[in-house]
Amino acid sequence: MSVEVPSRSSRWRRVLSGPRPEAVPALAARACTLVGLLDIAAGVFPRFRRSRMHAIAEVLPGSFGPFAAALSLSAGVLLLLLAHGLRRRKRRAWRAAVALLPAGAIAQFTYRHSLVGALISLALLAPLLLHRDEFRALPDPRSRWRALTNFVLLGAGSIVLGLIVVSAHPRRMVGDPSLSDRLEHVLYGLFGFEGPVGYTGDTSWTVGFSLGALGLLTAITTVYLAFRPEHPAARLTEDDETRLRALLDRHGGRDSLGHFALRRDKAVVFSPSGKAAVTYRVVSGVMLASGDPIGDVEAWPGAIERFMDEAKAHSWTPAVMGCSETGAEVWTRETGLGALELGDEAVVEVPDFSLAGRAMRNVRQMVKRIERAGYETRVRRVRDLGEAELDRIRRAADDWRGTDTERGFSMALGRVGDPTDPDCLIATAHKPDAEPGPYGDLKAVLHFVPWGTDGASLDLMRRDRSADPGMNELLIVAALQAAPRFGVKRVSLNFAMFRSALARGEKIGAGPVLRAWRGLLVFLSRWFQIESLYRFNAKFRPRWEPRFVVYATSRDLPRIGFAAMQAEGFVSVALPRVLRRRATGPRPCVHRMAEHQEVRAA
Repeated sequence: MSVEVPSRSSRWRRVLSGPRPEAVPALAARACTLVGLLDIAAGVFPRFRRSRMHAIAEVLPGSFGPFAAALSLSAGVLLLLLAHGLRRRKRRAWRAAVALLPAGAIAQFTYRHSLVGALISLALLAPLLLHRDEFRALPDPRSRWRALTNFVLLGAGSIVLGLIVVSAHPRRMVGDPSLSDRLEHVLYGLFGFEGPVGYTGDTSWTVGFSLGALGLLTAITTVYLAFRPEHPAARLTEDDETRLRALLDRHGGRDSLGHFALRRDKAVVFSPSGKAAVTYRVVSGVMLASGDPIGDVEAWPGAIERFMDEAKAHSWTPAVMGCSETGAEVWTRETGLGALELGDEAVVEVPDFSLAGRAMRNVRQMVKRIERAGYETRVRRVRDLGEAELDRIRRAADDWRGTDTERGFSMALGRVGDPTDPDCLIATAHKPDAEPGPYGDLKAVLHFVPWGTDGASLDLMRRDRSADPGMNELLIVAALQAAPRFGVKRVSLNFAMFRSALARGEKIGAGPVLRAWRGLLVFLSRWFQIESLYRFNAKFRPRWEPRFVVYATSRDLPRIGFAAMQAEGFVSVALPRVLRRRATGPRPCVHRMAEHQEVRAA
């Protein structure tokens, strides 16, 4: 067998032709990071006195040197901030980089007299201009929390960088100021005032210009992010919700998470035939879908293709949280993405459930003890409750939430007792003989959403903190015992993350790697309900249904995990009221924008 070896001329042609167009954004991001660091170094550290280019400084105005240092420093910081946008092919990041690179080159050349640094900056312009068509990604949905994040991160970075600027001229520093004096000088300088540290010559001007530039940069970027016109996050329109409900009426029994697609803080893309849909939310640049696509399995590929088109148009990272085994197979087959088992969903078959037997002894004893304490349970459909009682249940559920942020995304509806959800089940616990509280005798609430025509999925569990332990067990047993009355044959309980690892790791004969993995999960359970949810679900002897996360590459998993934590409410940022202004109207997807443009053209 012969192997064709490329000739030297062909190799040179490949080198001279430059990188592949699709690789330019990633390479430009790395080069932009390098140039940004060079610009920062040029603005922070003193010029080289022995440079051959030093003679040029003699003909420049006296104030141009300090101004060039500040410009180089600001351009470097902005280029570092833009690198991520270039990697994601954002058009606005490309425009800003094209404007900043010449400015940084001029500043490096005039202050640091670095011909090499200036040439590197200008060399990056060539591929950016040549491959400008690669930077076409549409903007992300924006919210005001980015302004606060920018202020905190860029402000902290400016203080650290300012300390380096202040300390970078030890030979021209008057005396030996302490760290507190230098920090005070930085804080004053960020606001444009002179601090306690003195310098000889024109160094005080250089330091002052640089600190003032950092402070101005922090202020301008924060104000811009806070008050720029919003590009609102998508919301389900009434028409979207109506179409999704029609799909759920026909195919809702296939996936226990189907009804959660009706969360109104999600967006949706439909297949060309309209027989399937994928709902999602964009979090930190991750296009996060949850559960399986809604609708006819045969139409899933069309909805998935639309989903991937939307991700590509915005340069979002596609991901799916909590899809079933069938869903994972379709996603991976149609897109080439990878799948990883995330955990298991606990499903109880109602006809097989019973409190009898040794395995249910602990649950049985707990339920009997709570019933003897005077607690009563009621299980009803939402449509059978009056508005006054629904309002009391809603207020109690909000008050008992325990956190400022509503948690849940993939297995949470985000509302209780809504008139559009008349088939939802509400189980409540009451203690009539107790002293009435702010919500009467109400002590705990469980909310279930429909799973087709013969199932229910647990949505939320809330209880009064002063109530006796075991309220959740009491209400789950009550709901399972009352289920036949409502035609419910299967009930989906909580999702147990990494359930199989916890179960296998505690068995006799488990290897050291599996035991170490289980030990880490148990340790993380101090902050996240990993082991406790598994133990709680296992009490009811369910069958376990695996759930998967679908992802593009392994390096995306940390980012997807962080985005999922944000979506589920484990990571949040509280904003001042002035930054919480919401934009009105939904953001259409690229396919609807194209359809609208075609209609207007016609």
